[in-house]
Amino acid sequence: MSAKNIRIYDTTLRDGSQGEGVSFSLQDKLNIARRLAEIGIDYVEGGYPLSNEKDVAFFEQIRKDDLGDTKICAFGMTRRRSMKAADDPGMKALVAAQTPCITLVGKTWDYHATDVLNVTLDENLAMIGESAEFLAGHSEVIYDAEHFFDGFKANPDYAIETLKSAASAGATCLVMCDTNGGTLPEEVAAITATAIEKLADYNIQFGIHTHNDGELAVANSLASVDAGACQVQGTINGIGERCGNADLISVMANLALKKKDYSVLGGRPLTHLTELSRYVYETANLQWRGGQPFVGQSAFAHKGGMHVHAINKAASTYEHIDPAMVGNERRILVSELSGRSNIVAIAKQHNIEDDRGLMDKILAEVVRLENQGYQYENAGASFDLLVRRITETFMPHFNPIKYRIVAGDRESGSGNVFAEAIIKLEVGEKLWFDAAEGHGPVNALDAALRKALIDSYPCLSEMRLIDYKVRVVDSSAGTAASIRVNIESSDASETWGTIGVSENIIEASWQALVDAVEYKLHKEEMPLGG
Repeated sequence: MSAKNIRIYDTTLRDGSQGEGVSFSLQDKLNIARRLAEIGIDYVEGGYPLSNEKDVAFFEQIRKDDLGDTKICAFGMTRRRSMKAADDPGMKALVAAQTPCITLVGKTWDYHATDVLNVTLDENLAMIGESAEFLAGHSEVIYDAEHFFDGFKANPDYAIETLKSAASAGATCLVMCDTNGGTLPEEVAAITATAIEKLADYNIQFGIHTHNDGELAVANSLASVDAGACQVQGTINGIGERCGNADLISVMANLALKKKDYSVLGGRPLTHLTELSRYVYETANLQWRGGQPFVGQSAFAHKGGMHVHAINKAASTYEHIDPAMVGNERRILVSELSGRSNIVAIAKQHNIEDDRGLMDKILAEVVRLENQGYQYENAGASFDLLVRRITETFMPHFNPIKYRIVAGDRESGSGNVFAEAIIKLEVGEKLWFDAAEGHGPVNALDAALRKALIDSYPCLSEMRLIDYKVRVVDSSAGTAASIRVNIESSDASETWGTIGVSENIIEASWQALVDAVEYKLHKEEMPLGG
């Protein structure tokens, strides 16, 4: 028996943009929609064309693209009370969007109809039916039953009547929404099954739209699919209002890789999920969630020595899937909790023979440095350089001689405060002396270092600093405490972390900056001085 294909409906651009701190530009929305279409998402909801000019412009521009089988959806509410659907501005805007699919949202909960919309229950049914009928004359109609589960629990007969009103008027799919995210998986499964049974006489399909207020959005989505739903709505990375929506990354991975009776994306592989997840984070200017299942940086990261020993023998003992199936990778972390197995696992990257004495030497150095405040879990590039130094394979690409920071100067006229960094270093037999300004001392140091090295190493032009974090190692020491600085850098192909520790925050930052540049040059296998 072939697997049942579950259609994936993405609402990152509409529901996801309602999340705190999330704001997409028009170009952001276009880029994300195109990326979603590339991997085969079935439906992409673009927004509410009556709400703002940006969404109107999005629909105008995206319809010029060839998105393959992906359908763009406009989103809107039922007609206003006491108004014909054809005369309603919202209905007109939905039609004007010229999308192949329109998602119509209506009230399911009797309390919402009478106390929020201030309409009778019969008028609410008419609003649903007439709106769906009008829109069905122009596009495919998906009906989103808002607060369906709460409405069903309050008045099951009326909740079913709202679905029948949409189904009889031309909607092709009825989506049950757990709008406040408070329903449990067993309730979702039972109510989904009942709804499907009650509408057995209609040629209609069902979908599920869940929110994550109870940390159950993915579980509820899967429960509904098992009960008969064939469409899942959600957002990439689960972003959205309050606690977010169902994370489509986890939904797709679980359906395609764990549940053998289903497929998604038309059976395409899921090897682009990690890339897609991080692309959306970057576009939304959000930090990656390290512990995010399947695609997080920590999803397949191993720290305990006993775990790594087992991983080396049989990866499945501590990994529920092969990380490559979702485009992720295994990471072996190093800390004072690590055993020799961690060192061996990482040392393989350097083609180092499994030398017990060498492994002990590396581990002892890690323990010593961690006692000083170093932590290598998020500084893999610094650890890579540490191994090179201990194994005497490290070849420095430049030799820092000294640096000087002038900070706190105020620019006359504008009043802007800036910092200036002056550095002196050697590259091969050449001596370089340079300076640069920045928004702060670290930014100035970074600019001066690149400026001094760019002629010798042009590849540094593609490297950028993407994150900078500072933490006090021992707060009891007050202003004399050691400072740990973590820097995250990236280029077109990789992101890497480096670390520096000192009682002087500038010195700690300098250590991390130097490591970041050295890692890039070693990665590119750049020869000394050019």
